[in-house]
Amino acid sequence: MPAPEWEKSLRAVAEVSPLVHCLTNIVVAGFTANVLLAIGASPAMVENPDEAGAFAAVAGGVLINLGTLSRGREEAMRAAAAAAHQAGRPWVLDPVAVGALAHRTTFAKELLRHRPTVIRGNASEIASLAGVAGAAGRGVDSSVESGDVVEAARELAGRSGAVGAVSGAVDYVTDGHRVSEVPGGDILMTRVTGVGCALGAAMAAFMAVTDDPFQATADASAVLAEAGGRAAAAPRPGPGTFAVRLLDNLAELAAEAVR
Repeated sequence: MPAPEWEKSLRAVAEVSPLVHCLTNIVVAGFTANVLLAIGASPAMVENPDEAGAFAAVAGGVLINLGTLSRGREEAMRAAAAAAHQAGRPWVLDPVAVGALAHRTTFAKELLRHRPTVIRGNASEIASLAGVAGAAGRGVDSSVESGDVVEAARELAGRSGAVGAVSGAVDYVTDGHRVSEVPGGDILMTRVTGVGCALGAAMAAFMAVTDDPFQATADASAVLAEAGGRAAAAPRPGPGTFAVRLLDNLAELAAEAVR
């Protein structure tokens, strides 16, 4: 069987161990760090506003996830986004609950000025950021399917210059011209807090070792989907066992890629 397209990118992550600076939410920080460690990346969670910008400027990739905002986190995120853009570091914006809450919607649009490399979210978040009326979800839960907002993601990508990544039962990745459809995974991935958030961090890691942000984003989605599918294989686990299996399978995929 031919090697999957994402294998080269995953091997590079495992061999280079890029430093990934994550400004993420308090619910998922530990799980996100473990996902990065499983694929061979080096996670860091520097949220001090006095340090975040300097750290973003030297990291291989940066994740900014709006899940649990506070004034201090917002200040750190502004600094990190500005520094990453100025230093030419790839960074991912995860606009959690944008559209459902006005303040974070305004804040996300503010961060767009710093030209994220990738915007990753569920269908409602991507559609809301693209300006689609009536697309707001219920907090972190989407009210529409990923396939329904591909054109909105294309428009957002064209307008922002970022790769648009829509997560769902099927993931879609677009740079405004190309569109990649990434099937796979398992429904159990929605029963574990932080899988989508960790995917954004994995995208930052893949971009640190790949010249093409579109390909890096699609590869990261494919790796998580493959690991999720393997983790859910018989005997059928519950959410807790699945979370552990997901980490184990990510580590095994990285080891296979290196071998």
